[in-house]
Amino acid sequence: MADILTPALGESVSEASIAKWTKKVGDAVRKDEVLVELETDKVSLEVVAPADGVLAAINAAEGDTVVPGTVLGSVSEGTSASAAAPAAAAAPAAAAPAASGGASVEIAVPTMGESVAEGSIGTWLKKSGDTVAKDELLVEIETDKVAVEVSAPAAGVLTIAADNGSTVTPGQVIGSISASGAAAAPAAAPVAAAPAAVAPASAHLSPAVQRVVSENKLNPATLSASGPKGNITKADAIAAIGAAAPAPVAAAAPAAPRADQPREERVKMTRLRQTIARRLKESQNTAAQLTTFNEVDMTNVMALRAQYKEVFEKRHGVKLGFMSFFTKAVVQALHEIPAVNAEIDGTDIIYKNHYDIGVAVGTDKGLVVPVLRDADALSLAGIEKGIGALGKAARDGALTMDQMQGGTFTITNGGTYGSLMSTPILNAPQSGILGMHNIVQRPMAINGEVKIRPMMYLALSYDHRIVDGKEAVTFLVRIKELLEDPARALLDL
Repeated sequence: MADILTPALGESVSEASIAKWTKKVGDAVRKDEVLVELETDKVSLEVVAPADGVLAAINAAEGDTVVPGTVLGSVSEGTSASAAAPAAAAAPAAAAPAASGGASVEIAVPTMGESVAEGSIGTWLKKSGDTVAKDELLVEIETDKVAVEVSAPAAGVLTIAADNGSTVTPGQVIGSISASGAAAAPAAAPVAAAPAAVAPASAHLSPAVQRVVSENKLNPATLSASGPKGNITKADAIAAIGAAAPAPVAAAAPAAPRADQPREERVKMTRLRQTIARRLKESQNTAAQLTTFNEVDMTNVMALRAQYKEVFEKRHGVKLGFMSFFTKAVVQALHEIPAVNAEIDGTDIIYKNHYDIGVAVGTDKGLVVPVLRDADALSLAGIEKGIGALGKAARDGALTMDQMQGGTFTITNGGTYGSLMSTPILNAPQSGILGMHNIVQRPMAINGEVKIRPMMYLALSYDHRIVDGKEAVTFLVRIKELLEDPARALLDL
């Protein structure tokens, strides 16, 4: 008899709750098979079988609180082998194919990036018992930063071991593929083999795209593909929804509104949304946040952009936008006010001598902040290309972990959605974030005369623990000066 013990729960964690048993008393178990899931106030843990055998007892029910060393249950060792023997004797003919070609290949959760300890199973694209092809996309695992796709490691028949929404960790087995099932399927039904080969047309869609297609009843054959190797991206699918939406809405308008809609709908937050909520609240609770405002006359930047935008695009293959001007201004201001580019670590201040600018991007899953590396070494064209590539990757759900980490300062542009003014929240552990807003024609006093000028409000939120008010105001005024007279940036004035 082998005891199932509660493991160490981590530093400063003294107890856990039983979340779910995956087996019942009397079930056969294999060594290292997951038996029970524990939840703490920080992480979820899995407890595995200490030996092969049968689950003999469960001492702690779901919902019970346990501490490290608690005996959760016990496994009767060796019973599973004897239980399996009669089955083999009773059906020797059925056992023979399994023995000769029945090896199964495990589907394990891949490494999900530095500092990512767990993820959530999205929607499986196949069901248990379905035949799958090698490298066919099976499921998407959502982490608090990126989505990770899991493909079939071999051809065969799928068995799912982790349901949609389950919390999983790197290396955990979430299913398996039986090679024998794959070989048997064509022999049993050769006529059905042809449709099975055609069906995986949807297998060329990533799980994120497949979800959009299925939820909106789109036909993949009608979607335009802008991705690499002719793949359909998530942006392509979303664009198709927008193109197709007006006709159905117009036709449905006369119908009784809200007739088939519930008054309320409860939807579980995605792991990304949970992380956004947690990190923003942690930022508010940790930093001494304060926001200072100014306004910038965009006349000269807009005139410069209008004058050169066509030749700029022909020369560099990318449009000249406002973000490159703002990024250049921010980098120069950070050079002059280094505290805004620093962060606090305990009782130390870490001054950064590199300028990796986070650019907030809104996606259908939530706000993400990919990082433009070494922005001080980039030209306007390099900045525009870099931001464009990061934005596309964010919208397609293709950002890597490296692209999401290590920023020293963040720029967010609420003006793209029409925001006139806001107080952005710090992207911890950074000490500053610049908020851009809508450009509005306003009457301004210029040399004693009233002129109509394109004005934008700027907001700098900063951590007052490290950045003084004088530094924050000086930083924002410097950005204003560089934008109102772009030649200053070129001349390093």
